[in-house]
Amino acid sequence: MDLKEEGILGGEAGAHWYYRAKSAALIRMIDGLRPRSVLDVGAGSGFFSRAILSMPGTVSATCVDPGYAADRDELIGGKPLLFRRGVDRSEADLVLMMDVLEHVDDDIGLVREYAAKVPRGVRFVITVPAFMFLWSGHDVFLEHRRRYTLGRIEAVLRAGGLGVERGCYFYGVLFPVAAASRLIGRARRRAEPQSQLRRHGALPNAALWWACRAELPFFRANRLAGLTAMVLAAKA
Repeated sequence: MDLKEEGILGGEAGAHWYYRAKSAALIRMIDGLRPRSVLDVGAGSGFFSRAILSMPGTVSATCVDPGYAADRDELIGGKPLLFRRGVDRSEADLVLMMDVLEHVDDDIGLVREYAAKVPRGVRFVITVPAFMFLWSGHDVFLEHRRRYTLGRIEAVLRAGGLGVERGCYFYGVLFPVAAASRLIGRARRRAEPQSQLRRHGALPNAALWWACRAELPFFRANRLAGLTAMVLAAKA
């Protein structure tokens, strides 16, 4: 989770429709894998690791982010959640890169770096913002380098040493409204660097969550359009 957005939400990410939906989509994406140990790359606050630690059978998670001031340890329900500025090797059986690759110049290099740190067969879940035509001040604010199509992110992962198992888009139900809003903003030259993530009242927050929840049973088959591209891959 981006720490800039965590600051906007004031520690309420778990209740916000956007992160609640993305967390639920992540759980759906790894359905049946039953990971025991997680390596969360560019983890920020560790939001997604915390979600996976709530799953039965998961025993530990390590969050890696060079932005941490110091290494530290926490316990979540009696399970270790470790925060590290870097790791040399990992025996994790699931690696997360949740909205990370769009921040770096060498996305293939970062994938290759972490593929080299884990055993063969380890699964990766990667999410990135979708479609360059949706570029806006939101991307500038979050210091993105690019947005991706499914084809582009899958090509990056293969070049980094991973085999793609499944790729899809999420937030498809919100795609038409978001696309129209961003294109209108661009036409009016509104590209100021500011996040489009907002706190909402209980009713709109619930409505947006239920819209995304309705998409969850089907999103893994969606290769057409969405605001986020999500890929399940494995070290080849």
